[in-house]
Amino acid sequence: MDVDTLLDLLQWPAMAVTLVAAFLVGARHARKRVIGFWTFILSNVLWIVWGVHDEAWALIALQAGLAAMNVRAIFRNERGDPADEQVAEERRTT
Repeated sequence: MDVDTLLDLLQWPAMAVTLVAAFLVGARHARKRVIGFWTFILSNVLWIVWGVHDEAWALIALQAGLAAMNVRAIFRNERGDPADEQVAEERRTT
């Protein structure tokens, strides 16, 4: 199998990794969400590699922007989002 064929097929694992990441970021616990955002970054890299191969420049720009948002989300979840703490407090009092 040549490199072009492998890069053409890369869209399928990229799609699967994106779905796993979306599932993980929906978790209640910040640690699982952080894993989800790291997984999203992996999917961003996979999509960028595929986009370069297919010269899909808008997709590359989109993935770069999404990667930046994922990095921001990692920092917010690792330091603790005040909104999460408020929700946890509300659950304890009800």
